[in-house]
This record gives sequence, structure tokens and C-alpha cells, in this order.
Amino acid sequence: MFARLEESIYKAAGQFGEARFLKAIFFDIDGTLIESMSIDSDLYFSSISAVLGTVEFRPNLNDYDHVTDSGIIAQLLADNDFAVESSAIDLIRERYVASVSAHIESVGPFPTIHGATQFVDRLRDSKEHKVAIATGGWRGSAILKLETSGIDIDGIPVASCDDSHSRAEIMRVALARLGDEFESVTYFGDAEWDRRACQTLGWDFVPVGSDLGGIQSYDGVDL
Repeated sequence: MFARLEESIYKAAGQFGEARFLKAIFFDIDGTLIESMSIDSDLYFSSISAVLGTVEFRPNLNDYDHVTDSGIIAQLLADNDFAVESSAIDLIRERYVASVSAHIESVGPFPTIHGATQFVDRLRDSKEHKVAIATGGWRGSAILKLETSGIDIDGIPVASCDDSHSRAEIMRVALARLGDEFESVTYFGDAEWDRRACQTLGWDFVPVGSDLGGIQSYDGVDL
């Protein structure tokens, strides 16, 4: 009996230790997992113009408090003396997601960053890591882009600007959905606002792409 009890305690301790030392890995999408930034921006701003007409944008995206699809629109509405209503944001979101879908049907899926698909698969299969998506885009377009590009997100939590205008809050939501306690939390992103959000949260940040002097491929990335 005591031998069985000792074995049970040992197994429980091992499970507890494994849970404590998991590493959480988070990804942005556009410019981080898939090469979509220039086309995505065109579709996004065209959707805004189609719904709102001629509006005045701030000179730089960094001039917005929350550089997310919903966050930019909320401030854009206020800047241009529109009522900040969810219905306007919903109309733009529907137009944008439809535009992304039409682009994919016409041109084909967005290409992935080199090695991204295999890297995500490797992390999904790892017993030392848990993976989630935290994107400033909308959930509908995010899932559409990833699935058509061949990145398997089955079972991977996704947090988006449907959850909050704030990028840091979106990342907190993703962490809550991932659960467990983690030895470390790392975020892969391609923009300065990704870096700032990680600084706010105290997360490790891995830059992706040339704008931040980051990795150009996921081949050889070791966590």
C-alpha cells in the first residue's frame, strides 16, 4: 500500500513540476506568421473608406493609442466627428473580412514566413510549450488567413481585437485562455507596437522581419 502511495505522490509531483516549467509562446499573425502586411493594409483601409467615405487619418499608425483593427477605427471615428458606435465598427469588419476572403479566392492564400508552419507544428507537439495566437486583427480574418495558409491552429487559443482594442489586453486574454503557470512567456511579433506591449507586460519579445532587425526564418529557432 505504501509503495503505491509513494508512486502516486511521485507521479503527482512530476506532473506538477511539468506544469510549472511550461513555456508559453504567443504569435502575432500579419508579418509574423504570414506575409500579408502590404495587401492586408490596403484591404483594411479600403474597407474603412467604403463604409465611412472620405476620412482623415493620423499621419502614422503609431499615433493611435491602440494599433489594432478595432482600436484604430474607434479613434478614427472620434477624430472625424462620427459617433463611436459598435455598428460602424461591425460594418467595417464585415466588409474587410469579405475583402480578405475575396482576395484569397482570387489570388490564393497568403504565403507563410519561411519555416513558420513547421515551427508552430513543432511547438504544438512539444511537452514543454503551449501556444496561442494574440493578434491585433479581427478573429474572423485571422482564422481565415491562417487556415488557408496551411497553419494548423486546431486547439490553439486565439485572442483578437474582438476581445479588446488594446494589444496588451488582447495578449492578457490569450494568456488567460492558455491557462497553467509558466516559467517564461515569449511573444513573436513584427512591429514596434508588439515590442511595446511586451515591455508593458514584462514578456520576452522575439522580433520578426526586417523592420525590427528580426528573424527572417523560423528555421533553427530554438526555445
